[in-house]
Amino acid sequence: MHDEHDSQDPALTELRERLRGGMARLRLNQTDLAKRAGLGRTTVSEALSPVKPAPSPKTVAALARALKLPVEEFRELRRSAVEGTGGGVQSVPGRSISEWDPHDLEVHPAGPGDAASGPGRSGARTMPRYVRREHDRVLAGLVEDVAAGQSRAVVLVGGSSTGKTRACWEAVQPLAAQGWRLWHPFDPTRAQDALEDLPRVAPRTVVWLNEAQHYLGDRVAGERIAAAVHRLLVTVEFGPVLVLGTLWPEYAALYTALPSPGGGDPYSRVRELLAGRVLTVPESFDARALAAAAALAEGGDRLLADALGRAGAEGRVTQDLAGAPELLNRYRHASPAAAAVLEVAMDARRLGVGLHLSQAFLADATADYLTDTDYDQLTDDWAEQAFAELAAPVHGKQAPLRSTTPRTRRRPPVPSPAVNGPARSIAGPMVRLADYLEQHGRTSRRHFCPPASFWHAAHTHLTDPDDLGNLTQAAENRQRLQWAHSLRHRAADRGNTKALLLLALMRTEAGDRQGAEAFYRQAADHGDSNALLRLAQMREQDGDRDGVEALYRQATEHGTAYTLCGLALMREEAGDRDGAEVLYRQAADQGDSDALFRLALMREEAGDRDGAEAFYRQAADHGNPDALFRLAQMREQDGDRDGAEALARQTADYPDALVHLAVMMERAGDRDGAEALARQTADYPDALVHLAVMMERAGDRDGAEALARQAADHGNADGLFRLAEMREQDGDRVGAEALARQTADHGNPNALYRLVEEPGIFTRLWPNGLDPDGTPTSPW
Repeated sequence: MHDEHDSQDPALTELRERLRGGMARLRLNQTDLAKRAGLGRTTVSEALSPVKPAPSPKTVAALARALKLPVEEFRELRRSAVEGTGGGVQSVPGRSISEWDPHDLEVHPAGPGDAASGPGRSGARTMPRYVRREHDRVLAGLVEDVAAGQSRAVVLVGGSSTGKTRACWEAVQPLAAQGWRLWHPFDPTRAQDALEDLPRVAPRTVVWLNEAQHYLGDRVAGERIAAAVHRLLVTVEFGPVLVLGTLWPEYAALYTALPSPGGGDPYSRVRELLAGRVLTVPESFDARALAAAAALAEGGDRLLADALGRAGAEGRVTQDLAGAPELLNRYRHASPAAAAVLEVAMDARRLGVGLHLSQAFLADATADYLTDTDYDQLTDDWAEQAFAELAAPVHGKQAPLRSTTPRTRRRPPVPSPAVNGPARSIAGPMVRLADYLEQHGRTSRRHFCPPASFWHAAHTHLTDPDDLGNLTQAAENRQRLQWAHSLRHRAADRGNTKALLLLALMRTEAGDRQGAEAFYRQAADHGDSNALLRLAQMREQDGDRDGVEALYRQATEHGTAYTLCGLALMREEAGDRDGAEVLYRQAADQGDSDALFRLALMREEAGDRDGAEAFYRQAADHGNPDALFRLAQMREQDGDRDGAEALARQTADYPDALVHLAVMMERAGDRDGAEALARQTADYPDALVHLAVMMERAGDRDGAEALARQAADHGNADGLFRLAEMREQDGDRVGAEALARQTADHGNPNALYRLVEEPGIFTRLWPNGLDPDGTPTSPW
């Protein structure tokens, strides 16, 4: 229904439409706008009503200011309506730059959020801070030219999601402050709108031709649009104007290619327009841009920080930012089979499987991720369809799951396979999960223990010893002991030295020295010098001095500083302090601060406090916070409490040491000081664990659980485990079991290390471990 006022006056219609547009952009209703403008609710309602007369100049100015719109322009619209000029202000394309939302101009959203898939909600997104690069400096020069009265045009050429549109948006911001308009030809089609309204473009207008192939490449109108843009640029009375466009390189190459002799020339006017007006946008950030982005990230820009972490040295930061929301949308809206494949991939990566995932493993693991209904509806070619669905790219040439070929590891040939270990076996096609989805999975699925099909597929298909070793640890951390046992043997068969060492320890505890020695030998053959230390210990227990010395020499020749420290500790325990000191010094010469720390302890045990302090100082200078903390303890033992605290506070960059200080203060009876210090490091999981235990002891169970869960969400479930044991000691078996199950779901290696010392709550609750679905495992 048309009203008698607006239908007769285009200026009044435009005024009200732009006011409503400003309200929509700021998400204001009429009541909100009335408060912001300092006007009555009825005044605002009548100002926006199509059946009411034009609002007063004062009302128009107040509304424009409240909506951050150009006041003088709106006053002129109101004046034209009142004077009855029938649109005395010529209706021209576009609106004030300040009225545009960058996402409505096709600047890609960055980062997760509800607006990723919600129409009309682009304004809810926060954009990362902008990093200026060389092409931005060129753009800035063109903007200075048009601000000085000269018309200019440029087309930014670069691959998908390289930052072309964002660069254009940032470039026109100085013009927004000067009241320029921006016109984005779009309706009913881009080409039709551009062709019809280019002759009506007013001076001080930015013509926004994003994805310029839709304009210049149109078969019917492309050449005419190029001619109209050229006319706009060269006709003085039309200027100044700024024409901004973007193109992919393949389109730019097509439009600028010279025609073959005797052939057609479908892009002659386009080629003329682009000549000298093309600006290349690089695919990645160079070193200077990466440094600038890192500085912004350190200043608190989370989106940039996350993107830099995923992009790495390749520098494809803009592609990561642009692709992230769409990758998440693809996961959320994927078919059941494709979503299940992605979840398997997320679980594999967060539990330690390498970058390259075999399709056979992913497909086999998917079964238990599907509901019964979805599983029954799988077709014979479901896997092929799912992988094809996930290989389709989004912005930035990223795909949820892309095909990949692992690079061959090339190393100098050696006579023994011990250095390189068994060759990686690659069976069938390999894929790689998008970094953003991997990161999303680590957060959103951190409490989830994979189902049985995952562990079975891993045992069946995975061959890399590191992958198998990591999954063994992940299963054990979650009390999935039966699967951990099977995977450990599989990892040992593939040459995983950690698995071989653990199996050897298990054989030792079972009294099978011969079996233990066999496993140690296998680990030593695969290059593990710690296995040589264990073998030397066994020889020493047997009184085989010659065998011991031979193994020591072998370990010393091939060992790292860590190995040298292990050898030194064995010498120290055997009473050979001189030999131990020689080995510790060798390790220290390799930069091992722990060796310096051990030398300090030896001096302290010998009563040489000055010598001990000198070594502690050296260790601290090499970045060992425990050394500073030990110095603090020495001060405290001497009664110098102030000196002790001053030294401990020097470890402020090392939260571990501050947590130790909080423990020390609590033991000294300074509970308030201990809690205050622990809260200083509350972003650090170990501090949260300590705070949780303190609150539990004080009787605040709810607060303790909240802090323990917070620590677990940041990777340390030890607080949940300790609370579980405390609840069990208090007789609260139900509460203890609930917390123990949360610990198992998070995966807590510290709990298992404690169980090595003595049976804990896990052993008492679930002596045989848990099945993947969380039910207690039957004896096996």
